[in-house]
Amino acid sequence: MNNKRVLVVDDEPDIVESIKFNLELEDIDCIEAYDGDEALSKARTEHPDLIILDIMLPKMNGYKIGRLLKFDESYKDIPIIMLTARSQQTDIELGEESGADEYVTKPFDMEKLVNMIRKYLLD
Repeated sequence: MNNKRVLVVDDEPDIVESIKFNLELEDIDCIEAYDGDEALSKARTEHPDLIILDIMLPKMNGYKIGRLLKFDESYKDIPIIMLTARSQQTDIELGEESGADEYVTKPFDMEKLVNMIRKYLLD
């Protein structure tokens, strides 16, 4: 999967590093962001192939980031996987309305997440 890049956004460095480690084993490059402002900026400047996006972030939440990207013609085609501890049905619906292509709740199965990412990057 040469040159595929994933933006990993979470305010918990351990989660970012764990996902990054597993994706790099698949030859997927990772861009890291730890708050909402940084995530939006990197999504716009780095134009990743996919975004893994936490919802509860400092400075700007994942729902807002998703909406800003999905309703912008330049970024609307970037798949977004929301990865969050928020597991209520209303949270899931809000995630979908905000542009999430997938909604994964924490704790999550790393192998399933990597397979999901690979599916999007191979399409």
